[in-house]
Amino acid sequence: MRSDNKSLLLDLYELTMAAGYFERERNVRAVFDLFVRRLPKNRSFLIAAGLEEALKFLKDFSFGQEDIDFLKKKGIFKDSFLDYLKGLKFSGEVWAMPEGTVFFPGEPVLRVSAPILEAQMVESALLNIINIASLISSKAARVVLAAKGKGVYDFSLRRTQGMSAALAAARSSYITGCLGTSNVLAGKLYGMPTAGTMAHSFVMSFHSELESFRAYTSLFPDNSILLVDTYDYRKGIENAITAARELEAKGHKLKGVRLDSGDLARISIMARRLLDKAGLNYIRIFASGNLDEFKIDNLLKNGAKIDSFGVGTNMGTSCDAPYLDVIYKLSRIDNSDGSIQPVMKLSKDKITYPGKKQVFRIRAKDGFYLKDIIGLEGEKIKGKPLLEKVMENGKITISSPLLDTIRVLAEENIRCLRPKYKKLKARGIYPVSLSPGLKRMIEKLKKDIALRN
Repeated sequence: MRSDNKSLLLDLYELTMAAGYFERERNVRAVFDLFVRRLPKNRSFLIAAGLEEALKFLKDFSFGQEDIDFLKKKGIFKDSFLDYLKGLKFSGEVWAMPEGTVFFPGEPVLRVSAPILEAQMVESALLNIINIASLISSKAARVVLAAKGKGVYDFSLRRTQGMSAALAAARSSYITGCLGTSNVLAGKLYGMPTAGTMAHSFVMSFHSELESFRAYTSLFPDNSILLVDTYDYRKGIENAITAARELEAKGHKLKGVRLDSGDLARISIMARRLLDKAGLNYIRIFASGNLDEFKIDNLLKNGAKIDSFGVGTNMGTSCDAPYLDVIYKLSRIDNSDGSIQPVMKLSKDKITYPGKKQVFRIRAKDGFYLKDIIGLEGEKIKGKPLLEKVMENGKITISSPLLDTIRVLAEENIRCLRPKYKKLKARGIYPVSLSPGLKRMIEKLKKDIALRN
């Protein structure tokens, strides 16, 4: 039997550490930062996504009897700890960047403040949720930028790594500019547009290509996109023209044709010429077939007459950069006696920043983003604070924004990036600096750590 409760979606060491905190009565609050250590190749920016799901996970975090029984069978946890878990609910505070916000390495995207046992146990799930959502939203943003105003649709369902990843890909790609998805469940769950054409199997199941086109258009006379490459492109386009004229005679219009293989630039030019010659200039040309931002950019540079792109595998898996170096690190401990203890990691190339932090974004006079400053909460710094309170005492404190609202925010954020940060290959490095207060804290803490160790 499978449980809908996802609270055991954690690495085992989260539980063993939690047991250690419990046994030693570590009744302290901890502050953890979730951030990306470094950018993937060819990336200059990332887009925050996944917050809604992360908050839902935290709100529902609890262990049912089935979970407790499973942990008891492992034979490594004391009954007193398991009894404690029975009544546990996440009670922490969360600050986060709104979904759709542009962010950069080192910047906390999400900040958790909670009893250390709770904050520790939610680590793995939060990393998982934010990683996939922000990864795909950032990849989709690049694809949409490459399309230069042409439509982009998510066709990744069949190639993503699992059903939850497919839903995350559909939602995240819509946030950053895709016009819709082929994923019907995503359409239902998120209220986003769905779109689709037809497969080669439908064409091949009929005696002739034209017969299949007639069958399809008779069912969907105003919403048919015909796949024209099953046998021969030119003949397929000619059959689509025949079907389109038959629709016109009945007062309807063929929506489009889809190209799925071959030299898409050359074939699209031919298709546009044939359609226009037939007086069917309203018919749109869709293209698919292992597309990504680089291929789309190349197609348009070669004069392709394509109106919209269906992008699947390479976007839904972020093929060229399949993961983010996203981490969740302790930055402060609030002791039970009221004292505050900033903490940091000093490992080579993996240093972390201490304290409860905020990210401040400064705009230039022309409206473009100029730089970001990572500072301490409460520090007086010019710029817009990006982290907002989204949960208090384990309860969500914001209304979930509509997906289209997040989409508008993402569009505005991307528009405010200078062009050098939006290039497909040459990576511009956006300036992110540390505030004076944070720098002082780091230097003091380094000296304290050296004395203690």
